[in-house]
Amino acid sequence: MLPLLSLALAASISLFDIPVGNSATWLGVAASVLAITVLLATVVAVLEHAESLAAHLGEPYGTVLLTVAVTTVEVAVIISMMLIGENNPTLARETVFATVMIACAGIVGICLTMGGLLHNQQDLKRQGTNAFLGALTALTILTLILPNYTLASPAQSFSSAQLIFVSLSALLLYASFVFTQTVRHRNHFLDGEFADHAMQRRHPLSRNGFAMRSALLLVGLTGIVLLADEAAIGVETWLHALSVTNSDAIIGAFIAMLVLLPEALAAIRAALHNQLQRSLNIAFGSALATIGLTIPVIGVASVVTGREILLGLPAADVVLLVLILFISTQSFSTGRTTLLTGLVHLIVFIAFLLLLAIP
Repeated sequence: MLPLLSLALAASISLFDIPVGNSATWLGVAASVLAITVLLATVVAVLEHAESLAAHLGEPYGTVLLTVAVTTVEVAVIISMMLIGENNPTLARETVFATVMIACAGIVGICLTMGGLLHNQQDLKRQGTNAFLGALTALTILTLILPNYTLASPAQSFSSAQLIFVSLSALLLYASFVFTQTVRHRNHFLDGEFADHAMQRRHPLSRNGFAMRSALLLVGLTGIVLLADEAAIGVETWLHALSVTNSDAIIGAFIAMLVLLPEALAAIRAALHNQLQRSLNIAFGSALATIGLTIPVIGVASVVTGREILLGLPAADVVLLVLILFISTQSFSTGRTTLLTGLVHLIVFIAFLLLLAIP
């Protein structure tokens, strides 16, 4: 019932215009507490549905299903916040950048650290991980760094022709990667435990059970993101009241953290069970899906509506992005990770959080 409850609560807040985030009224405080409680409980429920579907579909199909479902709903929230009210040209950039940093530095760092503590060292598939990093490096630099150096439009933005090209390139590259992951070179993304085809479906579901869990997964994800959207509005109100200058970056990171909660828990659980490759599939898959699906959609929305979007990152964010991509390339080059590998990623994640608070 939790996925349905989260969706009903989000709809009620919107329909009755309940002042979530308004600390001046008892209704606003109560609504905020209820929304956060239901949101966190729904995250746990969604994770259970996702794990069941992943066990039924086998890897890497279950992981792809979870990442694409989460990203699709996240894209819908970004588009709604872009198109409703005043234009917010940097929201998409900040959310995408935060997703990449949270996934590649935060989630990966926690998984490697906990896995290193519990299992001493863990093995991974270098072919699959390198494929993730290659595609992710190309997409992040093309979409988040290149706009700072183009001449056909103002700083940090693309011209319409450039935006269309980059959007199509991102979509094509992501589609090609999914084909590689699920069909062409599927074994490159499987843990040793899942390499045997007989292990692919350990917990088969009936047709009705599969349909029900799929529906509840989508409903729960929608409820999570809508509640996160309401919570983000409250955070935005508080930040403006406190005259915080870095509010867009904080809101983008807040949305990304809430939306990535189910995937983060699934990745950590896999690492604790010594399934490091599945953890990396989830973390890197989240970052890759976010860019591959978000950039094309917001690109089309920008061209159609004429609303400007700024994709180029500030200098400090560029340094962090290049740093985590470089460290990731080094971390997984040997095919094994240790506790130290995880701590390096976590240090970069802490630096990201520090620059959010003190830009």
